[in-house]
Amino acid sequence: MVAPSAPDFCTDVTPECPVEGTIYGYYPSLGANVFFCAFFGIAFLAQLIQGVKWRTWTFMIALSLGALCEAIGYVGRILMHRNPFSSAGFNMQICCLIIAPAFISAGIYLTLKHLVYSFGEEFSRIPPNWYTWIFICCDLLSLILQGAGGGTAASAAHGSNAINIGSDLMLAGIIFQVVVLAIFGCFLVEYLVRVYLSRSRLSEPATALSHDLKFRLFLAGVFIAYITILTRCIYRIPEMSGGWRNEIMRNETEFIVLDGVMITIATAALTIFHPGYCFPALSNTMGSKRSTSAKNFSEDSFGKEQVMAV
Repeated sequence: MVAPSAPDFCTDVTPECPVEGTIYGYYPSLGANVFFCAFFGIAFLAQLIQGVKWRTWTFMIALSLGALCEAIGYVGRILMHRNPFSSAGFNMQICCLIIAPAFISAGIYLTLKHLVYSFGEEFSRIPPNWYTWIFICCDLLSLILQGAGGGTAASAAHGSNAINIGSDLMLAGIIFQVVVLAIFGCFLVEYLVRVYLSRSRLSEPATALSHDLKFRLFLAGVFIAYITILTRCIYRIPEMSGGWRNEIMRNETEFIVLDGVMITIATAALTIFHPGYCFPALSNTMGSKRSTSAKNFSEDSFGKEQVMAV
């Protein structure tokens, strides 16, 4: 069921313009949105610092942009707490919170290529570099669709058909993102299973890597981030497909738990278990092909720190 909208002249909550007439139908929680804004602001700085320290440039760019977009989006929701009719607040949050997870997903997609280089190309169905090209390009397409949709919806006049076009574009981008995430998950799980089943054939360095606690924590962080981002994207599908002002869109508790908390967990997992500390190979592969036996990775991981950039 879609709630009726407020009159076009409404710019603030008044007796003639009740909060129930806004798109979300409520005053966004100040406490929750301040928390999320602060968290993602800190995560943004943490990703920059760790990225520079460990020279994980590509990973840093992806995660930093994701965290920054989340922080800006929650600034928008803070503005909407002060005035639920705030067009600036709505535009900030609809654009930034929609596209932010796509950047974080890009960071996850980077990991599979490096896993293949570290454990062996013979266990992979496709060349390692293809993973980056395929999934990052698909992620970029998803980002373009969601960004175009968010921009169209944000700039549309009240009550115009453009806002529905924007919603449809965002929905298409999110559905495509879910499909890409699902396919990536299948590739990742299959590769790890094939490595596990062939563990007796692994080189000594690769075997040592597989037993390294820091590396296992990194894999756990990637898995947690993957599941939480996928959960958030699946939640967004019925939220966007129900039309503006639908019941799901107007349920703040569901939004906080299934969007805010999910992306918070994903970002925390990829920040705490940062690859620069837990999986240095991710920062060492640009400019030279890695040995499938993981020889170079192991020597650097267990003997000295690498300084080549991703």
